[in-house]
Amino acid sequence: MARTKDFDENEVLNKAIAIFWHKGYNGTSMQDLVDGLGISRSSLYDTYGDKHTLFIKALESYQSVGSAKICTIINNSGPAKERIKKLLELIAGELLGDQKHKGCFMVNAEVEVAPHDPEVSKMVCQNDQQVEEALYQVIKKGQESGEIANRQDARALARFTFNTVKGIRVTAKSITDKTVFDDIIKLALATLD
Repeated sequence: MARTKDFDENEVLNKAIAIFWHKGYNGTSMQDLVDGLGISRSSLYDTYGDKHTLFIKALESYQSVGSAKICTIINNSGPAKERIKKLLELIAGELLGDQKHKGCFMVNAEVEVAPHDPEVSKMVCQNDQQVEEALYQVIKKGQESGEIANRQDARALARFTFNTVKGIRVTAKSITDKTVFDDIIKLALATLD
């Protein structure tokens, strides 16, 4: 008869996200995970297999929550530029509120792990495509309504805006001056005029 788990897998996954996010994939040892997750080494292996599998599950969980939040803002009703502004302000605000300056877990994984791990690379690419597509749709609708200028291709504007999102996420790891991010957001929105 299979033994029931005496821990909440979602809680453990959230703890794993925090550990990997703080220490990075390569900086996290199995002992760090055992200590930080509050489960035995055997439970860790029985439930997740190995460190890589746990990392993938943690990244999937983070991506699911993060993409849903982004897409909710982007797909909301209201003026297109206002939705993009809210998204950029939300991202900058969350990052500036993080006293540990961890940046974005997905971007961190993209920089540290994706170049050497096809599975993580695929996840990052799929995430990027999903967010870019959401931005493209709102920009395209904004152009069709006349709210956003048609001087630039909607796809190019979506890619630029998404690159700005990533740039904000990286910059926030070392810069905490809100005026820097206000300037970035203001200029990014000006590309839509």
